[in-house]
Amino acid sequence: ISTHRGHGHLLAKGGDPNRLMAELFGKVDGFGGGRRGTQHMADYAIGHLGSNGITGGGIPIGTGAALSQKMQRTGRIVVVFFGDGATNQGVFHESLNLAALWKLPVVYVCENNLYGMSTHIRDAMAVRHVADRAAAYAMPAARVDGMDVQAVFSAVRPAADRARAGEGPTLVECETYRFLGHSKSDQRVYRSKEEESEWRVRDPIPRLAGELRAAELLTTAQIEAVKAEAVTAVEASVEFARQSPFPAINSLTEGVFTEPADR
Repeated sequence: ISTHRGHGHLLAKGGDPNRLMAELFGKVDGFGGGRRGTQHMADYAIGHLGSNGITGGGIPIGTGAALSQKMQRTGRIVVVFFGDGATNQGVFHESLNLAALWKLPVVYVCENNLYGMSTHIRDAMAVRHVADRAAAYAMPAARVDGMDVQAVFSAVRPAADRARAGEGPTLVECETYRFLGHSKSDQRVYRSKEEESEWRVRDPIPRLAGELRAAELLTTAQIEAVKAEAVTAVEASVEFARQSPFPAINSLTEGVFTEPADR
């Protein structure tokens, strides 16, 4: 279950970048036939149950999905992503309480980027860390450097193992940062350029690349090849989306819960 900006989650799960871009273009070859748009991507075939346009809206959905897995005894677990702002929504607390009470196989991953739009987390939350909130539900928690790929893996792996073993949920807080504004019109006057620069040097992509190079697991040429492959994939997806047709006008009422009454 993803956030309302879940393109990265979908791609990481194995989603087709061509279909993702086609959806952004509102074309029929998109994940929602051009109807879901940027905030409602989903691909059930690969286990991606969707992103959500409501802050925290995916948390109760993911909790319900975890209940379903437990009742069906599938052995599968659910991972729910959300931001720090979502932890101030009532559904966050209700969901974590039920998940702990029923020992549901779910891992809650908070991407804490410090700001809910323009409000710093210190001005929106009484406790210091999101992970502190897990104690209210007798739930284990981990707080990690979200800019460190290995640190995130090391925190999520035991949480996933715990969920699979029937021991219940875990809350993982990944401390990260949003480099750009909340939207195109966001001038970021609520934070300093110095703060942004300090976080920029911790960018997890070049950081991981440097670690792999230092460990002699990848060469500089191999790293550059991966970057080039990514650029090519994006360019190809844009061209695919441009070539995909728009939905037909007469299909406007398809896939909705109600249709206009006959006149």
